[in-house]
Amino acid sequence: MSSKNDMKLGIFIAAAGIVILFGKLGVFGFLGRALWPLVILLPGLLLYVLFFNRRMSATLLIPAGVLTVYGILFGLCNIWGWSLMRHLWPLLLIGIALGLYQYSLYTPYRSRGLAVGSAVIGLLSLVLLVFSLLGTGFLYVLGAVLVLAGLWLIAGRGKSRGGKKWNGGW
Repeated sequence: MSSKNDMKLGIFIAAAGIVILFGKLGVFGFLGRALWPLVILLPGLLLYVLFFNRRMSATLLIPAGVLTVYGILFGLCNIWGWSLMRHLWPLLLIGIALGLYQYSLYTPYRSRGLAVGSAVIGLLSLVLLVFSLLGTGFLYVLGAVLVLAGLWLIAGRGKSRGGKKWNGGW
């Protein structure tokens, strides 16, 4: 064999040894556990790139929206713990709603029913998300926001707006 082929074979054998050693040390297991949501997120982003570069049809926007939202959601749960999924599960519906809504925007066959249906799914998802978060500290945040909004309305009630006294629309 020539020295060029010996060099290639040596690099291949050394790389195989490194892969085996890293595997035995658990490096790939850690990377697999930490980065697996990217296996879902990256294809979703790639589908967006393919569509917006005019290489594929608008049909790709449905799985692109679903994969992107699911990849982000699973990444959040992978980082901060899967107990979050007990509250964030309605976001799974938002992925479907996003994909369908984007498809309805960019398809040449404009379907108002598809846009309305995806908006209904998205709204349902947001309502379920709020109800899901009511059992957490979100209730304290909601209460504080309502108190602040009430105080803002009370304090601004007698102030004039645009030269006229504001009477709340009455």
